[in-house]
Amino acid sequence: MTEILAQPDDQTLDEQRIDRVLAAVAQGDSVALNALLDPLHAADIADLLEQINSSDRRALLALWSHEIDGEILSEISEGIREEVVESLPPEVLSEAVRDLETDDVVDLLEDLEQPQQDLVLDALTDVDRVAVEQAMSYPEYSAGRLMQRETVVAPEHWTVGEAIDFLRTSAQLPDQFYHVILVDPRMKPVGYVTLGRVLSARREVPLRDIVEDSFRIIEASEPEADVAYVFNQYHLISCPVVDSAGRLVGVITIDDAMNVLDEEHQEDMLRLAGVGDESSISDRVLETTRQRLPWLFVNLLTAILASLVIAQFEQAIAQLVALAVLMPIVASMGGNAATQSLTVAVRALATRDLTGANVGRVIWRETVVGLLNGLFFALVMGLVSWFWFADPTLGLVIAAAMVVNLVVAGMAGILVPVMMERAGVDPALASGTFVTTVTDVVGFFVFLGLAAVVLL
Repeated sequence: MTEILAQPDDQTLDEQRIDRVLAAVAQGDSVALNALLDPLHAADIADLLEQINSSDRRALLALWSHEIDGEILSEISEGIREEVVESLPPEVLSEAVRDLETDDVVDLLEDLEQPQQDLVLDALTDVDRVAVEQAMSYPEYSAGRLMQRETVVAPEHWTVGEAIDFLRTSAQLPDQFYHVILVDPRMKPVGYVTLGRVLSARREVPLRDIVEDSFRIIEASEPEADVAYVFNQYHLISCPVVDSAGRLVGVITIDDAMNVLDEEHQEDMLRLAGVGDESSISDRVLETTRQRLPWLFVNLLTAILASLVIAQFEQAIAQLVALAVLMPIVASMGGNAATQSLTVAVRALATRDLTGANVGRVIWRETVVGLLNGLFFALVMGLVSWFWFADPTLGLVIAAAMVVNLVVAGMAGILVPVMMERAGVDPALASGTFVTTVTDVVGFFVFLGLAAVVLL
């Protein structure tokens, strides 16, 4: 045990600490394990659980489960959260979820199967259970799922002094909050006041006189992506959530909104790569295979389409081997140029910077950029092909193909995601596959077609 405990006295998770944790688990040394894990932040403990294998994870939880709290559960990735919950004794799970705000409990439940959801719900107090079940009744990925039910509310006619007295005597305040929400007699929010203004104003000042100009409300049915956009666009810290009648039902805070933004960005990256929108390094083999196989199959079909184009020029390739050598260059340059435009377009669509008002200008810009890049690389590859194969005409052919393909790549990189978005399909989902297909087909057809006409 002495060797295991001999470690730097810091709060970082590194390979050395992980090795010592695994050694303590293997020896069944709970004292050493506590000494190693206690200094760590909940997010680091969650990372540790994600990085070790399943058998080591179960052994660690069996030895250390009574130290698991709600913050650690909320930080654990979706891929292993269900496994962790199943490994916890009921009394530990009960204590852990009681520490969480209702929005964190809802986030936890969304990733669990029904038996595990029942375990978590049974661990809650009656009041919290009703609040969580009401939140779960809202559509998935909506503001109602994202909000927390714990709010700080004051009647609109109160003064600063009355609000301060209420805050000092209330036993039901959230652990963290940023605004006091003002409501009318029908519980409809009419404004909010920051804690800074409450503390700096005189007691006799009416709260309505120091409300924030940034006040907005969000309906519980609104998509969480729209919520994240509103927070990012208008620099909000928190925002009241109302039901269909306009009555206050909860509040969303900036940490939850930024989590949605982060998740949206991660999903876009994963979808662009065709690996599924919830992939992580902790996923099991079969789950990872299932996520990736469909888009690999789609990619196979599009590759076959490009191959059919090549097959139409089989005789030309057989007569001039240089065509087979240069074909991948044309396709690769087009694919890379299209990916650059595509990435810009998907990002701009996600942030709502690319709209019907400016899409024409953006398409024109990418077309001109493609033309200029095409001219530059046409000159480069024309000269290379000329000296490589001692054929100036071949250099002209690949130069022309390079210009055409890079222009098409710039246009396709914008047009494909825009058309998918207007068709109601996530532009990050399959744009990459279709854009690459366009550049491959156009590149092969133009290059081989010109070569067949000019060189043979």
